[in-house]
Amino acid sequence: MKTAIVFWSGTGNTEAMAQAVVEGAKAAGADVEILTCANFNETMIDDYDAIAFGCPSMGAEQLEEDEFEPMFSACAPKLGGKKIALFGSYGWGDGEWMRNWQDECESVGVVLTSEPVICNEASNEEAVTACEALGKSLVN
Repeated sequence: MKTAIVFWSGTGNTEAMAQAVVEGAKAAGADVEILTCANFNETMIDDYDAIAFGCPSMGAEQLEEDEFEPMFSACAPKLGGKKIALFGSYGWGDGEWMRNWQDECESVGVVLTSEPVICNEASNEEAVTACEALGKSLVN
């Protein structure tokens, strides 16, 4: 199964989560490619069976708005029928950005393979395990 892990990271926290998602997907037998959001767009969706998107909470609990959000908004309407997962880190708040992101996905018919994974600041052992499980959910 060809799988893409697409992310944006400002501090490295979401990138570390992306690496754990990669490990989980590989452990489940996926052919995995990790890409920053600047290197992914809606024309690439059909190249993959499954895609995990990772973005931290920014500003007033929102997706990063210069690179990630425009890329994801262009992709979202074309994600139906794909195995999709979401993950990201945050430094404040209660995860509202992820709930909003999940609602946005569901509103355009995207079915997630698992509950999104969020982590406050740097990944701890629990977050790494959750990210690995999220990666496996893309394959199983």
